[in-house]
Amino acid sequence: MFKLISVEDDVHLKLEKNWCKGCGICVEFCPKSVLILKNGKVSIADEDKCIKCGLCELRCPDYAIFLGGK
Repeated sequence: MFKLISVEDDVHLKLEKNWCKGCGICVEFCPKSVLILKNGKVSIADEDKCIKCGLCELRCPDYAIFLGGK
């Protein structure tokens, strides 16, 4: 099942650049503009602004971005 993630958890955005097809869906759904589309691939612009809502992970059709531990 799903696990609720709190801001206190040691959770960070992980990006599998080889899996990313550059569709930009995660960029569109990020409420804090943490992600940017650059040269046809998604990049993490400012992870400090991330509220760990998981919308990027839920919307990515290629499972290229996810929240995970170190």
